[in-house]
Amino acid sequence: MDAASTAAAGVRGKAGGSGAFHTLPGVRIAGTGMALPSRVLTNADLEKMMDTSDEWIVQRTGIRQRFLIDETKGECTRTLSTTALRNACADAKVDPASLDLLIVATMTPEMSCPPSACRIAAEAGAVNAGAWDLSGACSGFVFGLNVVSALVRSGAYRTIGLVGADTLSIYQDYSTAGRGTSIIFGDAAGAVVITADADRRLGVLAQSMHSDGRGWKDIYVPEKDRDFPEGVEPDPRKIKRVQMSGATVFKFAVGTFPEVIEQTLDKAGLKASDVDMFVCHQSNARILQAARDRFGLSTDKLYINIERFGNTVGASVPLCLHELRAAGRVKPGMKVMFVAFGGGLTWGSSLWQM
Repeated sequence: MDAASTAAAGVRGKAGGSGAFHTLPGVRIAGTGMALPSRVLTNADLEKMMDTSDEWIVQRTGIRQRFLIDETKGECTRTLSTTALRNACADAKVDPASLDLLIVATMTPEMSCPPSACRIAAEAGAVNAGAWDLSGACSGFVFGLNVVSALVRSGAYRTIGLVGADTLSIYQDYSTAGRGTSIIFGDAAGAVVITADADRRLGVLAQSMHSDGRGWKDIYVPEKDRDFPEGVEPDPRKIKRVQMSGATVFKFAVGTFPEVIEQTLDKAGLKASDVDMFVCHQSNARILQAARDRFGLSTDKLYINIERFGNTVGASVPLCLHELRAAGRVKPGMKVMFVAFGGGLTWGSSLWQM
């Protein structure tokens, strides 16, 4: 029996087959993994495709390159997710066949039916796991952390895979007409394996999830003419292309980002200095730096990797977490806050005792 299974067994109830626990377990992030597509698109590449410059992009976003799927090689959200999940299971020393559930946070599923999670589970070897997709745009993975933690904490499930993956390159126009969004987004997948643990102190200390659908038109992907907001003339060139009011979204993020951090700290009865690491959605380097300044955080307590990956939507937070764990900068005993905001409009947090 592997370590994760042993820990779960230590808090497992004896009711036959019910999956119940005598006492509610702790919740542990047992492993992480990531996957990137094969193509790298640098700012220099974009200069050849549209009216822009490396200086202009870096100054406004902090991004220097991003990864894009190559559909001629069969790359898509499903393939990236499968690789990330396998890597997370290997890191956790968990057989994929032992997963009870798989949740995939994505806004770019391969198709509407079946859920991408079902095929990903099967291809990773978790053929008996319950599986479904969670659509929360850039907030999807953080929302998923809260859902998975509650399911494990309840005692109903012991081992769950959670993937954050998006391939927004499929919704981009890589010409000057689309430069407002195409310079920002990249493709990737990140995954975690979350298990029950005998230490009941582990898991979510406080969390927050919000939405304001009145702001839906600030970032959306129209599928048909009816999807354009009132007062906006439908344009066939914009169908299945990200439409975003950059200034409005920036203002929204700058306001909600510190608010949700403060709200979560208040719920937990903690100060920003009590948190060892802030793992935040990588939307814009200026927004992240503003949060550092607002809470007086040193550069080593709020991680930024947007310069290498761009905004990878649902994959953004798990990519950061995997890199931090691999570097030994997130480890057992730490308090870690996950924060995200995005289309919907949505925003949320998840504060963990690791």
